[in-house]
Order: sequence, then C-alpha cells, then structure tokens
Amino acid sequence: MTFNNWFEMNNWPIREKLILHFLLISTLPALCLGVLIGWATNNIVEKQTNEHTSQLIGNVNKSLDFYASNIQNITYFISFNPLVKQFLAEGSAALADEQKRYEASKFLQGFTTLYPEAAGILVVNTHGEYFSNEMYARTGRSLTEEDWYQQAVEAKGIFKLIGHPSGRNVTTHANYKDYEVISVVRAILDPERQTVQGVILIDLKLRVIAETVKDVRLGKNGYLMVIDENGDAIYAPRQANPEVPVKQLLNGKGSGYFTEEADGAKMHYIYQTSSFTKWTTVGVFAARDSVMEIREINLYVILFVFVVCMLGISASYYLSHSISRPITQLTSFMRKVEEGNMHIRYTGERQDEVGLLGRSFNRMLAQISKLLVMVGEEQRSKREAELRSLQAQIKPHFLYNTLDTIQWLARKNGAGEVTEVVESLSRLFRIGLSKGNEMIGLPDELDHIRSYLIIQKTRYKDKLHYTVETDPGLNGLAVLKLILQPIVENAIYHGIKERRGPGHISVRVTEEDNALVLRIEDNGAGMTEEKLRSMRANVENAGKRITGMRNDPGSSKNGYGLANVQERIRLSFGEQYGLTIDSEWKQGTVVTIRHPVIRAGTEEAVSKDARFVRKRKGRENDGSGETMEGADRG
Repeated sequence: MTFNNWFEMNNWPIREKLILHFLLISTLPALCLGVLIGWATNNIVEKQTNEHTSQLIGNVNKSLDFYASNIQNITYFISFNPLVKQFLAEGSAALADEQKRYEASKFLQGFTTLYPEAAGILVVNTHGEYFSNEMYARTGRSLTEEDWYQQAVEAKGIFKLIGHPSGRNVTTHANYKDYEVISVVRAILDPERQTVQGVILIDLKLRVIAETVKDVRLGKNGYLMVIDENGDAIYAPRQANPEVPVKQLLNGKGSGYFTEEADGAKMHYIYQTSSFTKWTTVGVFAARDSVMEIREINLYVILFVFVVCMLGISASYYLSHSISRPITQLTSFMRKVEEGNMHIRYTGERQDEVGLLGRSFNRMLAQISKLLVMVGEEQRSKREAELRSLQAQIKPHFLYNTLDTIQWLARKNGAGEVTEVVESLSRLFRIGLSKGNEMIGLPDELDHIRSYLIIQKTRYKDKLHYTVETDPGLNGLAVLKLILQPIVENAIYHGIKERRGPGHISVRVTEEDNALVLRIEDNGAGMTEEKLRSMRANVENAGKRITGMRNDPGSSKNGYGLANVQERIRLSFGEQYGLTIDSEWKQGTVVTIRHPVIRAGTEEAVSKDARFVRKRKGRENDGSGETMEGADRG
C-alpha cells in the first residue's frame, strides 16, 4: 500500500477499515463526550430546574387566584343582599333599626367566618356612611375621600387589588398592621344608570399568601416573592434581596427567565404574572445550587465512557477479523463469476448478514441465468411485434388507395353522391394516418370531422344538420388528431338518432383564457342526471377504466371513446386539460374540450412526447390506447 493510497479509504482492505471504524466509534466519543457532557448536563439540569420552578410558581399563582376569586365572589354576594342595597340607596336610615343593623353585621361576619383569609369587610355609600363587622373609621373624615375609594370608583365595578394599605382612615378591631393585610375594593353600580352607589372594601390577610409561598424551596437558599403591578412587594421572605430587578420583571411579558449578578453571585430569576390578580410571582435561586448535581453526573458519565472505550478497543480487532474473512471469500467467488464461471455457488452455513449475502449471491446467479434466456425470448417477441405493426399500417394505406380508385370509377360513371361519400371516407383515412404523427393542424382535424359528417349526412339525410365554425386566426394551431370524431359520433348515435325529427350538431373552436376550446353541442335526446353523473365519473377515471376495456365485453357502455380522448389529452398535456360534459334530458348535450395552444412548428416535439406516453401507457394497459374510430356507446 503506497503513502498516497493510505489516505484514500476506498482503497483500504476491509479489515483495516473495520479496525479504524471501531476504534473511532469507541475512542472518539470518549474525547467528544467529555467536552460536551458538561455543557449538555448543565443545560438539561438548568432546563429541568427552570421547568420545575415554573410549575411551582404556576401552582402558587393558582392558589393566589383562588383566594382572590373567593374575595371577588364575596363582593358579589354582598352587593346582592337586600339590606346592602337598601343601605346604599337610603343611607344610615335603612339600618336605623337595631335589629337590621345587627342582621347586616352578622351577614358580613358570616363571610369572615366562612373565608378565614378575610380580615374585615366594610361597605360605604356615596355619602361616606358605612357599616362593617370588624372595621371602623379612625376619624370623622369622609371615607369617600380615601384613595382606595377613588380607585374603586375609577375601576367602574371591576374587582381591584390595591396592595398594602398606607395612611388610610380605616382600621380593624384586631388592629392588623398595614403590612399584614392586602386591600381589595370593588364599586357597586346601579344596574340601570351605571352610576356608583357605593364601595366594598375587604382586607385579605397576608399570612394566607405567606403560607402559600413560604413552603416552596428553590435549591438551598432560593425563595419565592410576590410583587404587584407597580413593582411593590406584596410578600417577600426575610432573606430576599431588596434590590430586585423590577424593570425586567415588569417588561410586559406574562412570564420569563433571566440571570443577573447580585452581591457577587450569579442569580437566576424566573417569574410568572397572573392574568387575574396582575401579581407577579418571582422565583430567585443561586446558579451554584445546581453545580454539585452537575459534577456528580459528569463523574458517572466519564467513568462509563472510559469503560466503553476499553471494551471497544478490545472488540474492534476481533469483530473486524470475523466480518472481513467471509466477505473476502465472497469477493473471490465474484472474481470467478467475472471470468465467466456461472456455476460457482456459496456453500457457507452462516446465519448472519454475510450468510444471507452469500445465499442472495446464489439466487442472483440463478436469476441472471433465467434473465439471459428471457432477454433472448423478448427480443424475438419484439421483432415479431414490430413486423405486425408494419403490416397493420399497410392495411389503411391500401384501403384509402383502393377508395381513391372507387372514387375515380364513380365519378367516371356519374355517381356524384357515391363520389362524395367515397372521397370523404378516403380523406377520413388519410388524415387519420397523418404519416404516423400524433399532432396535426387544426384545419386538418376540422376537415376530418367534416368528412365524417358528410358520410353521416348521406346516411341520415334531413334528420342530421351540422355546422363547423372556427376563427380563421386559429388555423395556424396544432391539436392531437382524432379528438372530435368519437364525440361527434357519440352525439349522433345517442343524441340525434334518439330524437324525434331533425337534429343539429354544432362544432365551434375558440381561444379562451390562453387555451384552445373545442365545443361540440347537439340538441338530441340528452342524458338524465343519473346517466350524466355516471358518464362524468367514467371520463374522470379514464385511466383506471381503460386498463380493463379490451377484455370487457360491455366496455362500449362505459364511454370508451370519450375516455380514450380524455386519457390522450391528459397523458400528453396534464390534468388541467381534458373534457367536460353538460347535458339536460330532452334538451341536448354539450362536450367541451380544453386543449393547450400549440403553434405550428412546435407540435413535432409535443407529438413525440405524446407518442412516448401513449406507448408506455399502452404497454401497461395491454393495448388500451388503440385507434379512436370506434363509436362511443356511453
């Protein structure tokens, strides 16, 4: 082995390739995994920690939302109470009776008993008059001047969490400190005029929030805190850092994660804002809390990689030898086959992939021998088919040459009608052959259909009338040949023939939306809705139906001519072209052909492609693409 070939692995013996391959597989991961494991493990642990913290924060938010929702429900229940409504409407006079005032106080006390998180409830009307179970005004100053009252009025009946009270003219019998409660307010509106009738003030005990949050532990020294929408702390543990990055927490996002330096340590902040309370729950923990877990995982992984590498190096030599030896034997067998020995066979009894390869090698040699025999037979069959094809083309040539002779004799003997019919039939065959081309000029296709109609006119006399119209500017276009005759024949035999009295067939050619449109319309018997649906389905599924047409004795009933035209057009030009059928019972039928615009001089390449597709389709369908002269019986 030369020095240059050493670096060209395609030239290496398979044994050396296997050894190198196994060594790379066993040692390369040890080098790469040691570098990547720290990064991957750190990301995984950090991601899991963040997800776990986010779940904890989400659960805390749900608990806070639950308590806030209870308080909101209390405000609704209070506003619906008849005594409260009477108080808001009439003032203190509504509760002048000692019994009613007692009932109102007991009504509010029932809520604080049922919901222990409520520290006190106060109801105040627009005149500053109030009643409560636990709360009272410190001074005689009107409560309507309080900031919490004004915020409730501005909220227009929407439940609002204010936060810790500060400097308000309200206190409780239990003498809660301002930092021990959270104030909640909601204005009561007149349902008809939407004017404020009063405000409900409820104090929520902070210990409810503290008990929800304080049991959550994040790492060794992590903690949770809650801030309101203004950045003020609702709850913060003693170890909380007072310099919390409030701007990043209140950035308009509902949740997020960021890292900042605090007191020389890297701190992670994970936050989530409640859509109901507008409070943000923040999880704070040090990045070093997860370092010990990462180091322990790295140690186990490195030990595992080391053991795998040692085992891989030992096994690589044994495996490379056991795999390469039988392959080398197969290689020697193949060299003998290259020399022409087709009788050699693999005789091993191995059950692994090499043994399967050897037995497949034996089957391949047997199949090659069969194929050599089959190729010889196919070549003979192909030559016979080509000969039959040449003979089939001789017959139409001989036929229209004979018709020319009959036409000359008829003209000589003065048989004008016979001359016209024979001349039309001769032209019909001549255009149909078209020197073997699939594409012919549009004028030739129209001459072909005129010749066919002349012959049918001679047969049906005054029962059949027809017109063939086209724009002279379209004479330079080319079309697939014999696409009109099957449709016109179908119109005669199933439309005009079934009609009482004379009928008319119209063939019009126009250019619409960059496409050539050939429209064949008759005023014959038409089709029922059921028959029309069947015909459309047969034509749309032309390819499937044509496959079995030759062996189906009732194929004429399935629209073979229309289906054949549809198949030829779509095989040649695509699914956007083809036939559409419209018909009404006893009114007539319209068949529209959509054909691409092909200028004279370009149809040769198109016809070659069309003949190729037709030839291939014909092989698949066992000759379903034969001539179109047969009448459609759809």
